[in-house]
Amino acid sequence: MATWLITGCSTGLGRAVAQAVLAHGDNAVVTARNVTTVDDLAAAFPDTALALPLDVTDRAQISSVVQQARTRFGGIDVLINNAGYGYRAAVEEADDADIRQLFDTNVFGAVDMIKAVLPDMRAKRAGSILNISSIGARISPAGSGYYSATKSALEGLSGSLHKELQPLGIKVTVIEPGAFRTDFAGRSLTQSATAIEDYAETAGKRRKENDTIHGTQPGDPAKAAEAILAVVNSANPPSLIVLGKDAFDAFAAVAQAERAELDQWRDLSLSTGVEG
Repeated sequence: MATWLITGCSTGLGRAVAQAVLAHGDNAVVTARNVTTVDDLAAAFPDTALALPLDVTDRAQISSVVQQARTRFGGIDVLINNAGYGYRAAVEEADDADIRQLFDTNVFGAVDMIKAVLPDMRAKRAGSILNISSIGARISPAGSGYYSATKSALEGLSGSLHKELQPLGIKVTVIEPGAFRTDFAGRSLTQSATAIEDYAETAGKRRKENDTIHGTQPGDPAKAAEAILAVVNSANPPSLIVLGKDAFDAFAAVAQAERAELDQWRDLSLSTGVEG
């Protein structure tokens, strides 16, 4: 029986993963900033669920959660870094305080979670870390520059982490979901207070008041959760996997376009070496 620590379980993908883990008989430390939103999970699975308050920007809370997980279940086998939120603004429009809070949550919160669980995982030479990214890191839509930047940062860190931990028996996987029917485009989406008219036809189209996708996303969170369980239970999990046809198609299109551009500028790229 594995023990999972999942951040951001109040709604959406985090909650779906917690429900799937518990339904499959594993232990789960289910966390949310407002713990009352996950109390029902603990009540439904009193022997295998531990509901705890956690704001991933609070290092003292992170330490407390990890220690309570050790006390209750003996340690953490799987970390799911899911806590995070969206932010929409043109690069020029964004508020400095908003940007820093976004990175503190989406990037540094995940980093602090990883640092908190790694000593135990290294000691037993086993464990899995899954970092929830977004297809936004690949496609970088206008109006989502800062959100995409946080996910790109998380992916870059995960790539190095994978190489550092693989020899120690610890697995690292980036999950890149497309659009799933969660609250991401609702309560979990923020935006700049300022809107500049010059960006109305680019970033402006992604502002909340112009968003039409919420509630109609093609992805099923329950199926995404089952896919994540399959990744964790795989003997050779991928370093990155996309979830959803929209994400798969977008990833493939970006990869094809990047290769075409690489080839187009090949001669100039190769012209910069020292001669002689």
